[in-house]
Amino acid sequence: MPNTATAWGPLFAAWMVALVATLGALFIGEVMGQTPCVLCWYQRAFMFPLAIVLCVAAFRDDGRVWFYAGPLALVGLLIAAYHTLLYFGFVAEALKPCGKGPSCSDAAMSVLGMPIPLLSLASFAAVIVLLVIANKRSAP
Repeated sequence: MPNTATAWGPLFAAWMVALVATLGALFIGEVMGQTPCVLCWYQRAFMFPLAIVLCVAAFRDDGRVWFYAGPLALVGLLIAAYHTLLYFGFVAEALKPCGKGPSCSDAAMSVLGMPIPLLSLASFAAVIVLLVIANKRSAP
């Protein structure tokens, strides 16, 4: 029996996660007026292109997108993990990257009661899981 599973579903879901994360970051910064910290900028640098790359991959049903979207998501995940550890106080004060501007561990960094670094970590993790599923579905 031929493999009829396509990668479109997980790719579309990954695109939706990246799109919602991107629009959420823009809403927080532009509408709510909350200036992003240094680590938030780095995470945006990896999430924003994912929204575009995953859109193209979903509509092309390109399950091999892992090879060019995976590194973006992995680096973003690592930055988000560090930011989450910093936010919850697991990283020493001396290692904070924020000099000027908003603090990376400020209590105001939350949306609907959820810390923004944790939301970012969850978004990158979800994209990675969905990319792995899409890659497995596209394998011959």
